[in-house]
Amino acid sequence: MSSVRGLMTSYSPVSERNSSDLEKDPHFDLQDVETGNKDRAERKGFRLIDARTVSDAIIGLSDGMTVPFALTAGLSALGDTKVVVFGGMAELIAGAISMGLGGYLGAKSEEESYKATLQETQKQTVTDPGSVASTLTEIFEPYELPTELVAQLTNHLSASPMLPSFLMNFHHTLPEPSGSRAVMCALTIALGYFIGGFVPLLPYFFVGPNEAFIALRWSIATMVVALFMFGYGKTCFVTGWSGRKNLRKGLVGGLQMVLVGGVAAGSAMGLVKGFQLLASGGDNPKHD
Repeated sequence: MSSVRGLMTSYSPVSERNSSDLEKDPHFDLQDVETGNKDRAERKGFRLIDARTVSDAIIGLSDGMTVPFALTAGLSALGDTKVVVFGGMAELIAGAISMGLGGYLGAKSEEESYKATLQETQKQTVTDPGSVASTLTEIFEPYELPTELVAQLTNHLSASPMLPSFLMNFHHTLPEPSGSRAVMCALTIALGYFIGGFVPLLPYFFVGPNEAFIALRWSIATMVVALFMFGYGKTCFVTGWSGRKNLRKGLVGGLQMVLVGGVAAGSAMGLVKGFQLLASGGDNPKHD
């Protein structure tokens, strides 16, 4: 309970001036609050990378390691290394640009949505304080705080200039996007897509012009390892790296990525082979 009060204090400068009221509460422990705030500060200091940036990188790598791999595998059925390299590079560049633009537009929409919600919240705090007070009570309700404490916190927050920020965080649960979020999102997704898609294309740079099938074998072997490592790392990044349960989840995540990439590549090769058969059948009609 004390950690909740510490969290409320950090969002309301008015409550800091009235901390003596909280200290009179027999259930209030200032040392617990200070310890909780210190732990949160330490965790924030260790978070070097924004979670949304990691999510963008995962999105880019996931698509980059499956779509271009399927394309290069399908083009390999033609047996021409140059076709695979040129087609793969063209898809990589076009796909990276497309993915980056999609991430940019999505982040800009998120930013515009946040600003519109913030303006509406600021207007509501001025024109309808009664509904705001009810909203504050609903926010504190799951924590089972004493009625007197809820009333004090509601009064403090209602008079605080940080009230709109508090409502955005705890009622709308919308984090404030940074000014460079859209550009960073676009670059992260595009770069992740290009890097992930360039891996299956590497073997084709080291074989002859008619040795696409040899390069395909090396590409498949490389991508099986890369997909498994990516799936394992992606899963363990979320669930944790230690323990049998997390290890099992990581193995399942790695196998799932290999399965998805294999199905995509096999489908692409099958379609190309099918088109080849149709084309050869059309070029050589049967004569009576």
